[in-house]
Amino acid sequence: MADPTPEAKSALSRVPVEITISVGRAHPTVSELLNMKRDTVLTLDRGVADPVELYAGDRLIGRGELQEIGGDGSGRLAVRLTEVTETDGAA
Repeated sequence: MADPTPEAKSALSRVPVEITISVGRAHPTVSELLNMKRDTVLTLDRGVADPVELYAGDRLIGRGELQEIGGDGSGRLAVRLTEVTETDGAA
């Protein structure tokens, strides 16, 4: 396959990509799941200081730490990258 032209690379570089941040997983039983209601708390398998994982689709692309941004009490979050995973260039 030929390398993309500069025009194609430029067009591709502007395509937005959705990144999913995984802060942890919960493992409720089926019974607990069926009894969930508003204000139910699910305990995650990670702590507040543990790294989060960044995914593009189902591919792990990096890890980072959660940070609150703005300092205005709005509760907005961001992720500071601490690791970018190696990619082999395969699709």
